[in-house]
Amino acid sequence: MMRSRLNIPFLKRGKFFVCLLLLTACLHDEKLNEPVKEGDEPTSALDVYIDENFTQAYNIAVRYKYVDNYVDPGQRVAPPILDVVKPMLDFVQEYWIDVYLAVENGEAFFRRYVPAELIFLGGLIYNGDGTVTLGTADAGARITYTNVNGFDLDDPDWLQLQLQVTYHEFAHIVHQEFSLPSGFENISPAGYSSAGSWYNLTEEEALQRGFVSPYATSSVNEDFAETIAFYVFDASFFEHYINLDADCVTADCENDNAGKEKIFEKLTSIKEHYLKVTGVDLDDLRAELQSKL
Repeated sequence: MMRSRLNIPFLKRGKFFVCLLLLTACLHDEKLNEPVKEGDEPTSALDVYIDENFTQAYNIAVRYKYVDNYVDPGQRVAPPILDVVKPMLDFVQEYWIDVYLAVENGEAFFRRYVPAELIFLGGLIYNGDGTVTLGTADAGARITYTNVNGFDLDDPDWLQLQLQVTYHEFAHIVHQEFSLPSGFENISPAGYSSAGSWYNLTEEEALQRGFVSPYATSSVNEDFAETIAFYVFDASFFEHYINLDADCVTADCENDNAGKEKIFEKLTSIKEHYLKVTGVDLDDLRAELQSKL
């Protein structure tokens, strides 16, 4: 199996500096929804719950033990404390699975393309370049959540970042399976940076280029995934990225408006494409998630 790796630190409106580690690969003989077997029959009440409510229900294997098997050699991570595993499962069910199941055509799409494995890590992964790994995805087959021990639905930072991991990584499946919207890469071609330089941008600089985050400038695929994730989970999306300032008196304000117009064009393209290829209306998905927040 060929595999490439990209470190993805990002800033979210100046509040966070974290890193999503995205592992993309060409899968030849492997199926996206075929979980890796650990060889243990469920025995504890927690494992039986996972088997009945995730593995049997959606063909999702949840890994919270032997977590060193799911990170790079040399990285050391801790498993989550048992007390937070069930609440984290409830988070996944309520804020991701139930959201898709509630919208038209969402259940069929989710069951067809849901990653085969969810990995729960207790803490963060600190990288040698000073970034922190918040979550990872592996070729549409696995999503890894970090900082599960920090579980706190009343902490908006923790909740927002876990939602971003979930919806960003799941969005990649759409362009992997169905390609990008036609002409998407031409909406703001001069604004893209690179994997090694995007984190030098500020949030406003990214906005003025027509992107929802500095990380979105790193590639057209990340632009697509970030735009979807931010649109679905960010209650203030229109305020921050779409609504124009009608009383601009500065160049920065005019540049902000120009960037927002590009984001609106991207969002329109994405929503039309997403509905066409998946049957799921992103407006409905956003409304369903926002009703839970």
